[in-house]
Amino acid sequence: MILTEKQQAILNGAEGETMAKVMKTLVMYGDAFEAEKLVPITSKYNHLVTSFGLKVMSPVYDLMQQILDAGVASGQKFSVDPRPLDSKVPANFLQNFVFKNFMYTKQDFYEKQLDKLGLMDKDAFTCTCYMDEVGNKPKKGDILSWAESSAVVYANSVLGARCNRNSGIIDIMGSIVGYVPYFGLLTDEGRKATWVIKLNTTKKPDAQLLGSAIGMKVMEDVPYVIGLDKYLGSELNDEACTYLKDFGAATASNGAVGLYHIENLTPEAKEMGKAIIAEGAKEYIIDDAELQRVKDNYPVIWKKKDAKPKLCFMGCPHMSLQQLKDWTDKVEKGLKENGNKKVLIPTVFTAAPKVLEEFNKTEYAARLKATGVVTSYICPLMYMNNPLCKTMPVITSSNKLRTYTSARYYSDDEILNALTKGGK
Repeated sequence: MILTEKQQAILNGAEGETMAKVMKTLVMYGDAFEAEKLVPITSKYNHLVTSFGLKVMSPVYDLMQQILDAGVASGQKFSVDPRPLDSKVPANFLQNFVFKNFMYTKQDFYEKQLDKLGLMDKDAFTCTCYMDEVGNKPKKGDILSWAESSAVVYANSVLGARCNRNSGIIDIMGSIVGYVPYFGLLTDEGRKATWVIKLNTTKKPDAQLLGSAIGMKVMEDVPYVIGLDKYLGSELNDEACTYLKDFGAATASNGAVGLYHIENLTPEAKEMGKAIIAEGAKEYIIDDAELQRVKDNYPVIWKKKDAKPKLCFMGCPHMSLQQLKDWTDKVEKGLKENGNKKVLIPTVFTAAPKVLEEFNKTEYAARLKATGVVTSYICPLMYMNNPLCKTMPVITSSNKLRTYTSARYYSDDEILNALTKGGK
């Protein structure tokens, strides 16, 4: 890797031993991917993936403390992934005991470290930092140092920023020195599509299911999707962005996609068209039968496969303000049609603290509460990490949560039916 004079000086210790170690880490990271150089981070804010104060993560806290003790702070303010705990989320005595005494015992301590390092504000805990209400929305062409997979794929694909799928801690190190290694999705060549996805469905496909199918097929490669604009249109309005948020999260978790292109819709696809497809790209045709095949092959790892669901999580990644409003309407309508007043399964809708703040200013908040649905800023995945929670029959329409936990996937329509009528 070729370093500039300034970068070499930092590596040599000109800004202290701690900065030299951070720079060395980034250089080694870049060398592993054959990066030719380091490039400046240009986004206003960073986003960190490590938000949870797990007791076993003591090396992280030790590292953060070394950085703070050396008087080093992040060169950027940052948001961070969701908090793992919220007393509003249903949990019994033993589950809460495990949460508080064996799992997230360092949460308060770690949040104080994050605040000293450069946290944007006390409510900057969400996996959807790019929501307008949160305020961490990079511009097209911005170079980022993010790690959260669902945020990285959204920033790359929908916003046209440039970011690799970095690991936790690497994200903050990039912010500290202000540089990231130049390889992969930062390069023009790395952003070319190596798969062409042809959509031949008879109706708008479920975002989570389509993302899952593509992610499992292309893995870490870049797909170019033809035919989705038929359902989403050619403008990145709120409806399209919400769909792509959930679609992208599924591609990134069921596979390892960091960037996708949607013909006639996403920035680089609109600008370059099929010229962004690499020579020799593979092809994958998706029709109704293929989506059904993918769904039917999801494993069910509940102890009792026909168990009655005890909890439903919606919002992984976090829901948008419009999603909260739309789901309020749907739940109310479903309950009325089926002669019920409250949801039949304990249900949690998760969203960013600032999105919930705005939602609570609307008349929808009281209406949703009346249905029995709980809103929370929690990370459902962190909740499901509790060994006493992972044995519960939990349902979700999030393919990310399904992939990483024991939660069982159902489509939005199936979830709505289960909540308002019973059954699936």
